[in-house]
Formats: sequence, structure tokens, C-alpha cells
Amino acid sequence: MAKKKAKAVSLDYTPRDWQQECHSVKARFTVLALHRRAGKTELALMELIDEALRTTKELSMFVYLAPFLKQAKVIAWARLKQRLYPLLISGACEVSESDLSVKFSHNQAVLRIFGADNPDAMRGVRLDGAVIDEVAQIRPEVWEDIIQPALSDRKGWALFIGTPSGINLFSELFFKAEKDQTGVWRAKRYTVYDTQAIDPDEVNRLRGDMPESSFAREYLCDFSVAGDDQLMTLADTELASKRTYPVGEFSHQPFVLGVDPARFGDDRSVIVRRQGMQMFDPLVFHGLDNMEFAARVVAQIEEWRPHSVFIDSGGGAGVIDRIRQLGKDVVEVPFGGRAINPQRFVNRRSEMWWQVREWIRSGGAISDHRDLKTELATPIYWYDAQGRVALEPKSEIKKRLAGGASPDIADALALTFAHPVASVEPYDRLGIKVKPNRAADYDPLDALAQELKNK
Repeated sequence: MAKKKAKAVSLDYTPRDWQQECHSVKARFTVLALHRRAGKTELALMELIDEALRTTKELSMFVYLAPFLKQAKVIAWARLKQRLYPLLISGACEVSESDLSVKFSHNQAVLRIFGADNPDAMRGVRLDGAVIDEVAQIRPEVWEDIIQPALSDRKGWALFIGTPSGINLFSELFFKAEKDQTGVWRAKRYTVYDTQAIDPDEVNRLRGDMPESSFAREYLCDFSVAGDDQLMTLADTELASKRTYPVGEFSHQPFVLGVDPARFGDDRSVIVRRQGMQMFDPLVFHGLDNMEFAARVVAQIEEWRPHSVFIDSGGGAGVIDRIRQLGKDVVEVPFGGRAINPQRFVNRRSEMWWQVREWIRSGGAISDHRDLKTELATPIYWYDAQGRVALEPKSEIKKRLAGGASPDIADALALTFAHPVASVEPYDRLGIKVKPNRAADYDPLDALAQELKNK
């Protein structure tokens, strides 16, 4: 019996020049920074369709992932079915509304729509390719713990697309891809002037009507831009995380610990160590009770012999009591308490975070830690009626951090600026031995002056 001649079907897709470049120039992992209304979802769907149609691998699966399932349905599902309509009516594929999937008849490949708000739905599957849309709104664990392992069996590919929005998974992957020398990762930025997806007159109107920073972020794909009310910028924190100082550069500076005990829920207990302009990698603990965390703090005190230990008193009363029972002195710091300079700052928290900002801008080196950089670059600030600096409440910051996380690491760093701590150098010159673990109210400068006076 003669084989039935295949019938050509057109999907009516003519890519723009930038889209054609994306389809043609590929890496295993590609990160595309695209402006609003560029046509990124169209690009993503056509890439998935093309790969699904061409694959010869058995039981292949490709996925489109958006931050929320409802969002994925609105953005991609209807558009996907529209694009595939010629194949649907010809019987070349079939659609399942129950699991938002399309199966292709000639090779049994499956294309599915998922939402990152239910990542467990993807656990255990084997993927040959994935498009992750609006990456900035997706928790890092979804990529790291679920999608990346699912791609490893058959060395599948991933396409990350989105518009810059501060420090998050998207910015991290983009910078990683930019620096990659292996060819495995590729990064590309397409501004509104590159894609020509929006009428030039409309572009001019948008540029005139929008704040400069918003236009730069949304239409020029500038990762480093910040709002006028942002305490620290992405550029500030990225630069600080890349700074390095020789070992011993600040050996004459006091060594300080900032301790932020967990309060409830998903909060983490954090210890930050800083000496002069150098912050060391934070120690982050999950699920420790007060006794266990107090033991960790004491271990750090005994190992590092800091000149001061500052601990948040808001949720750390039990930890503080236990540390003192073990013979160590700490300085309690109320985040909501009175600022040292009440004419300039609304409260102690605003004052400490502002000092972190000034320290970073003057050359401070922070740990290259994604969560820390995200936390530092998230808060906004304003001036109250008396002209004092006020940092936004932690509850508001948590709403904008991925997964509602708390800025625990940044708070611990801020605690290292709770009080001025005297330099070690004057003591060394006078031959006076510095005693570690001073009492909470001990002022080394006053003590030194009194000792000299009594001589």
C-alpha cells in the first residue's frame, strides 16, 4: 500500500531580525534580557514548537514555565494553541486541557505549560528543553533543585527570558552567562532600539513620560539602574562583591561580629564577620533552636576573639541569655530603638543600614553571596517630616524578596555597624593587651584615656 504523502502546514511565523538571531545563535543555556512588549513569549513558544517537532529522541518533553500557572495560561497557553491550530485540525497533534499539554503525533513529543508556584508538579520528570519566562520573579530553587536536574539526563537545553528587575536569579544567570568562556552559556541583551518592536514615536513618548530610571530598566534592559529612592543599587553591591583585599590589609582594624537570630517561620539565624573594609562569608543557619544557635555564636567568639559582638535584641533574648551564661559578653541592639544620631535617622535600623551603604560606596568588600546582594539592593528609603532618613519596614522588604524571604544576612551585616569600635592600633603602640569579649557597655577609647590619665 502506498504511503500517504505528507502535507505541508504553515504556522504563519515570520521572525523579526532579533528573533531570527536568537533562533540561529544558540548555546545550551541562553539568557535573554528583553524589553517590555518585545515579543519574547512569541519567541519562546516558537522555539519550543520547533524543538518538539524536530526531536528524534524517545518520549521527549519540553516545558514553558512562568512564575504562576494562571499567568502561564494567560500569556502562553491560548497563544500556543493558536499557533498550533493548523497542526491540530490536520491531526498532527492533540491538546489536553486538563494538564495544559500538547502531544505531537509523529514522534510522541510533549510540550507542557507549568507555573513556578507549583514546582512539585515538575519533580521527577525528564526534560529535553525548557523556557523559563519572567525569570526575575522565580525562586532560585525552582531552577537549581528541579529544572536543572531534570535536564541533566539527556543534556537538555534551557532558555531564560525576562526584563531586568534588580538582583535575583535572572541577574545572576545573565552575569554568569556573560562571563562564561566555555560556550555552554550565552547572554544577550535586546533594547527597544534593537528589536524595533515598538513604533519609534511611541518609544519617544515613553521616554518622555517615564522616569529615566524606569525607562532604562524596562526598555533599555539595564540591570544596574535603581530608583531614586533605592538605598543601594545593583551596581553598588555587584562592585562590592567583586572587591578583594590582601590578607591582613585591615589587621589593625577591630574584628566585629553581627548576630541576627531567627524569629519565626523561614527566617534564618546569621552570623556576619567584618574587619575594617572586609566582610567575610556569612554563616547562615536554618532550623536551630536558641541553645544550638547560642553555641554556634560562642564557638565563633572563641575562634575569632572579636573586639565586639552586636546582636539583635528583638528576637534574640533567649540566645543572648544563653551566650552570657556561657561567659561571653555581647552588646544588645534594638533595631527599632533610638538612633545614635536621632536628628538624622528615624531609628537605629535606618542608621545602621545607611552606614552599610556609605561603607560599600567607600570601598567595602562584601561576600559574593546572591541572597546578600539581593537583600542589600531591595530596600527603599525616604525622609520624614523632620528630614530624617527612614528605611522601609522589613515587612515591606519581605514582600519583594523571592519567596517572602527576610533580609537576615543584610541585617547581620548592618549590626556590625551598631556602635563605633576602636582601632586596635593605639593599643599595640602602647603595649596594652586588648582583652577579647569586652562588656557590653565598655568603651575602649574612654578606658584608654582613663588608663593614660592614671599613669
